[in-house]
Amino acid sequence: HYLRLLSLLSVLQVSISLNKVELSVGESKFFKCTVIGEPVKLEWFNPQGERIVSSQRVALHTGEDSSRLTIYNAVVEDAGIYRCQTTDAQGQTQEATMVLEMYQKLTFRDVRSPQEFRHGEAAEVVCDVIASPAPAVSWFYQKGFKSMEITEEHYSRFQVLPNNNLQIHKVTKADEGVYRCEARVEARGEIDFVDIEVVVNGEVCSDASSTEVKGQRLQRSEQYVLNTMEGGRSTLTIRNIIQGDGGGYTCRATNKAGAEERELFLKVFVQPHITQLRNVTAVEGSAAMISCVAEGEPLPEISWRRANDGRSFTDGDKSQDGRMDVRGRHGKSMLTISGVKLTDLGRFDCETLSRIGGHQKSMFLDIEYMPKFQTNQTIFYSWEGNPVNISCDVKSNPPATMLWRRERLTISAEGTANTRVHTIDGKSLLEVTPVSDRDFGRYNCTARNNIGAKYQEFILAQADVPSNPYSVRLSAVSQRIATVTFMKPDSHGGVPIGHYLVNYKDVGSQDWRDVKSHGVQTIVLLTGLEPNTTYEVRVAAVNGKGQGEFSHTESFQTLPIREPSPPAVHGQRGMGKAYRLGLVKQDDGGMPIVEYIVKYKTDKEEQWMTKLVSGQQDFALLQPLQWNTRYEVEITARNVKGLSEPTFYQFFMPQKPDIIADSLFSGLGLGPVVGLGLVVLLLVLVVVDVSCYFLRQCGLLMCITRKLCSKKTATSGKSKEMEEGKAAYLKLPLKEENGKETLKPDMIEIKVHSDNSIHTKQDDSKA
Repeated sequence: HYLRLLSLLSVLQVSISLNKVELSVGESKFFKCTVIGEPVKLEWFNPQGERIVSSQRVALHTGEDSSRLTIYNAVVEDAGIYRCQTTDAQGQTQEATMVLEMYQKLTFRDVRSPQEFRHGEAAEVVCDVIASPAPAVSWFYQKGFKSMEITEEHYSRFQVLPNNNLQIHKVTKADEGVYRCEARVEARGEIDFVDIEVVVNGEVCSDASSTEVKGQRLQRSEQYVLNTMEGGRSTLTIRNIIQGDGGGYTCRATNKAGAEERELFLKVFVQPHITQLRNVTAVEGSAAMISCVAEGEPLPEISWRRANDGRSFTDGDKSQDGRMDVRGRHGKSMLTISGVKLTDLGRFDCETLSRIGGHQKSMFLDIEYMPKFQTNQTIFYSWEGNPVNISCDVKSNPPATMLWRRERLTISAEGTANTRVHTIDGKSLLEVTPVSDRDFGRYNCTARNNIGAKYQEFILAQADVPSNPYSVRLSAVSQRIATVTFMKPDSHGGVPIGHYLVNYKDVGSQDWRDVKSHGVQTIVLLTGLEPNTTYEVRVAAVNGKGQGEFSHTESFQTLPIREPSPPAVHGQRGMGKAYRLGLVKQDDGGMPIVEYIVKYKTDKEEQWMTKLVSGQQDFALLQPLQWNTRYEVEITARNVKGLSEPTFYQFFMPQKPDIIADSLFSGLGLGPVVGLGLVVLLLVLVVVDVSCYFLRQCGLLMCITRKLCSKKTATSGKSKEMEEGKAAYLKLPLKEENGKETLKPDMIEIKVHSDNSIHTKQDDSKA
């Protein structure tokens, strides 16, 4: 399969000098197609799929390994994808593509200046401009050194028509001046303008007193309120004032004797307001021009802020890489991004600020780009009858259409007998089920949108079984088990390895036994072996295609049966005079442990006591034992072969526990024991307090007595109480010297006399 893969790669290679070209209408350009290899035919195909034949406007110059296509005086219809296709002696074809985009430069056609109109008519100022794509046209009115953009929002008599001409309803002398027609192509950053002088013939004459603005007589309306008062006075009130109301106003008074007028200037302050900011779509690598137009009085300053990093740009600023540039004048700011990248995509904020206030609007810059392949895997493996998915993952804007081709044939979306096409969300899967050698080879995925086209070639190679594993080693060999380790094969055959197969057998047998690995682990445990036996082992890898060759056969011999290893021992004190020994089996020598022989004695005795424990048990219980004695233990394991070496162990039995305490508290939990302790402590405190009361005239009882008795009778009261005091009795538990676990309370009489002397008397019957 490696030779087959090499032969697939040894084919013609074709390329075009330019992958994508933008050409203006009327320009000329040539493109060179170069072939590496030995072609027998070299042809060009136009965007309609027709073979190009040399003509006066589209010329071909073809040599042995190259061909030059020249297009003279290009027209819009020349746009599209051109293919250069080469064929070798075996009839195999290869091709390269080139995208030609046509555009029309901004061109003003027969724009006259001046253009004259009659007073009062609907004047249409002609500005005939063409471009590809269609240009955006704005109109400006030049007044002195200022340039004001004409918008319908502020100039209700002005309207930009669909043909880009400017219409002025009921034109007057005041509308005379220079008008600028400015055209832009946002995608290319192209801009141009032409100035047109407008002349209005005829004037308005007034034969009565009136107020004029810009030469036009004001009439009473909801906006303009005129009040004439006695004494030749007149007031003009302007309601809902807007920026357009600013300018010169003339008050003209006339009578039979003549006329006189005075002029004043009205300045209107307006908060900044952004009047024009549009979303922009640019092609990757081209220039993007984002325009923000704002008005206000005074004119606000305009700045830009990029949302993805928060950086701001003002007039004259540039980005660190020099691609972003800001230029602004007269309430208009242009953010130009040259060499647009996908990272430029996102929101941009236009922010305006003046001493009156501020305003902000946002726009979104969308980037269109030709398809980009996201998959790195271009070689897929399969075998006859095994379906495989060849994935063509594409990212593009706008979304691309994808087409699969096999040699010269296009694979339809419905597929063929052994191919199917599944396309969803910019990803196309070609499912191929090879049925013969002809189904292996090259497959081409072409992705195309209106920006351009790209293709990626995939190779479907025939898979093979894996090569053999090597470095087979045996370790941890005992009587019944052995561990096999090995190195993975150098080649998996193009298909991932599923598992490994380990064969082993007795050298005297012809039948191999199989053991599968867990997944792709390169270590396998062999169990159930016979002791003192020679085995052969070999390993093979298995993938989807099948089982590969076995490794070199290795031999090993299991260990013979022997005596078991000494057991491990750990101890734990049991209940009463018992001790529990835990037994942990070690190497059984190849045969099961029959029994454990446990011998034990005190450290002062010579004679051993013996206890036999079944080999199935994991402990031995030694009892009865002596208190306060050290014991020595010797444990031996036995199988059918013999005895193990002994394991030695020592432990110490503690002193005999307190029988009384045990009998009293052994059945009680922690809570009752603590409660009994508190009761005993309280009784002791009461006895001490009573003794202090009678012996020392102090303590808690004494304090209570003093408070109850008056101060005058305190002394006599105390003497009387001491004389009449009764004996206090204590019942204390005694333990007989012979150690019998019994309780025999003893009665002791205590008498307190008036002279503070104490006489005690034991009960002879209890002594």
